Amino acid sequence: MDRIWLKSYPPGVPAEIDTSIYPSLVELFEESFKQYRDRQVFSCMGKAITYRELDEYSVRLAAWFQSKGLQPGARIALMMPNVLQYPIALAAVLRAGYTVVNVNPLYTPRELEHQLKDSGAEAIIILENFATTLQKVVANTAIKHIVVATMGDMLGPKGAIVNFVVRSIKKMVPAWNLPGHVSFKHALAHGDARAFKRVPVGPDAIAFLQYTGGTTGVAKGAILLHRNIVANVIQSDLWLQPAKLKKPDIEQFICVVALPLYHVFALNSGGLLTIRTGGMGVLIPNPRDIPGLIKSLRGIRFTTFPGVNTLYNALLNNPEFKTLDFSNLVAASGGGMAVQEAVASRWMATTGAPILEGYGLSEASPVVSCTPSNWTHYSGTIGLPMPSTDVSIRDDDGHEVPLGQPGEICVKGPQVMAGYWNRPDETAKVMTDDGYLKTGDIGCVLDTGEIRIVDRKKDMILVSGFNVYPNEVEDVVAQHPGVFEVAAVGVPDSNSGEAVKLFVVKKDPALTESDLIDFCKERLTGYKRPRTVEFRTELPKTNVGKILRRELRDGKA
Repeated sequence: MDRIWLKSYPPGVPAEIDTSIYPSLVELFEESFKQYRDRQVFSCMGKAITYRELDEYSVRLAAWFQSKGLQPGARIALMMPNVLQYPIALAAVLRAGYTVVNVNPLYTPRELEHQLKDSGAEAIIILENFATTLQKVVANTAIKHIVVATMGDMLGPKGAIVNFVVRSIKKMVPAWNLPGHVSFKHALAHGDARAFKRVPVGPDAIAFLQYTGGTTGVAKGAILLHRNIVANVIQSDLWLQPAKLKKPDIEQFICVVALPLYHVFALNSGGLLTIRTGGMGVLIPNPRDIPGLIKSLRGIRFTTFPGVNTLYNALLNNPEFKTLDFSNLVAASGGGMAVQEAVASRWMATTGAPILEGYGLSEASPVVSCTPSNWTHYSGTIGLPMPSTDVSIRDDDGHEVPLGQPGEICVKGPQVMAGYWNRPDETAKVMTDDGYLKTGDIGCVLDTGEIRIVDRKKDMILVSGFNVYPNEVEDVVAQHPGVFEVAAVGVPDSNSGEAVKLFVVKKDPALTESDLIDFCKERLTGYKRPRTVEFRTELPKTNVGKILRRELRDGKA
């Protein structure tokens, strides 16, 4: 498809990017460490660290891992919310030539075990609040080195108080036992006594295994190379420049990092882009605590705010939110799920800044397209493709459809993954012969070059910006002895966009909705759990016996 979207590009945004300036993320980090040395880079719970401190701490941690004999390319899992230890660990792992495996801290033992085993991770850095989960599965994995962090590690003198409150008052740290583990502070201290050995990290080295369900319910690691991530950071930076020109006098941009950094959207927009531009990220460990989030932002003149529709809506519905200082806010960026027009309009009226709606997926590092950052109106589209990005709308036979016609959105660009970790068969299913990634989403390109999402080709459920794959939910529910058949679908939800609903045929007549919901609580993390259960005597199927989820979802069966 011709790049008709280029005619709608804002002035100054190039059609192509140059990624050669950074052979890897290591050079990107080290340029910023040198250039912005005395600036604050991240803050959390009132404590900030500078670029110099991030440089020094990450070198110490990298040296400690090297002293354990881990070879370049080794996978290291990070299982933490947004705390200061996360960016330190991130930079350490990448600078030592290792690969980051991001893990959702709220995973159940079953989910954690799969990801650790599949990735072959040899080490993990985990917040103590979640250590009990690791304890249950670590013996079944290749993990040899465990670093346990605490909420108060990097908070200075008040860290001990924070730890006491978290452990003894709020009871947020279940009892755990991990023989041979070391503390985060221990690793930093002992790494300081060892020399960090620089290792060559090239553009084709694996930076992240970012786990996603892809087109099925089996969690697969999207292989994101250093060049993929570097490209998307540069693309995102260039895309935001027109918005930044609105506030030319701001010396340092401040980003609200409320979305979890283990999610690739937040990783790019809140973490890596912040470092690349010499910004400062305000880390929010628990974005579900809306009053606490608002309190954390009081007195801070933040400039960018990546989020999802549900987060923006929750903030707007808290009367305290409008008392914050929005004078430096140039743009919010909405990803993960569709931004509702009502929310976008209220946000603009309250803050004076637009929500830029973007589209992406883990397999694309993640950003594919976004609303131009100099627009202030709600378009109902996912914007224009990023620089150096091609989009092709194709039918089921792989042929490009005419302009304006719906088809599967296929993407090619420097940000597209190298494939799925150890799954060439799954890679082949999503990559075309001419190098396009099949997204599984149905959309069309308008004559302005904007892309509009029409539907999903796959049965994925989108809960507050997180992908939920029916296969995984159904596999768990089917293990219940009282279930004969099950189908999981997404249904509209005013808070989370969609929620999981089960349709179940009973094997045991005594089976209840609460039985199944309790069963899922032990096996699925929160956003994957069903909200409702509907019992049926039978489920609709094709002539070959495949359950027709779409008919259940659309109320046709």
